[in-house]
Amino acid sequence: MPAERKTGTRPQATGRVVDELRRMIVGGELLPGQQIRQESMAERLGVSRLPIREGLRQLAADGLVSHTPNAGYAVARLSRSEFDQVYLMRRLLETEVLLRLPEPDPERIGRVARINERVVQAAERPDIAAMRAHNHDFHFAVFRLGDLDLLIDQIERLWTWAAPYHAVYLFSEESRRAVLREHAEMIDALEQGDNRRLAEIMDRHRQGAEAQIGAVLESGSLAVPGPS
Repeated sequence: MPAERKTGTRPQATGRVVDELRRMIVGGELLPGQQIRQESMAERLGVSRLPIREGLRQLAADGLVSHTPNAGYAVARLSRSEFDQVYLMRRLLETEVLLRLPEPDPERIGRVARINERVVQAAERPDIAAMRAHNHDFHFAVFRLGDLDLLIDQIERLWTWAAPYHAVYLFSEESRRAVLREHAEMIDALEQGDNRRLAEIMDRHRQGAEAQIGAVLESGSLAVPGPS
């Protein structure tokens, strides 16, 4: 195989590995603390172990997986204290971003509303993985109505750390209804240019997930499958 083909193929394979592993973690197929076997994952994804290893290194840098010498890679697991700190930092940063949003732009708010329609459609099916992905897009479309990109990048990192736990909240039909109701209230606050109300709704929205996921962490009832 020509050298240039090898060079071009490796990043492409690694990118696909990162996307697939991220999807499995965010979608709850791989749970916090679950070990990721490189050999079996390479066979599953139809690649060599090298892009698996490179992909795991990227995900470790993002905080989605952890590495233990002589043990390998596993989906990152948060302690209750770490989880509480993630949500504390989220509240501080997200509130600051929302309070500083500019005057409403109907075209950009319309885009936020269209993304929320995808959240609604996923909730109605229900498709939890799709709902989580569109929910992420909805929130970051709201955050990026402003220009505090450095803060938003840090918020995204915090979301990534907690991502493996988010499906726990959305499995409840009542929780999904609350998400949709609060999203609609957020869009209304955006249209009114009422940033303080928007931040208050976001606090309530965040607290619902925080309370339910925190209770799961406290009880230790998030089961992790044994090695495959």
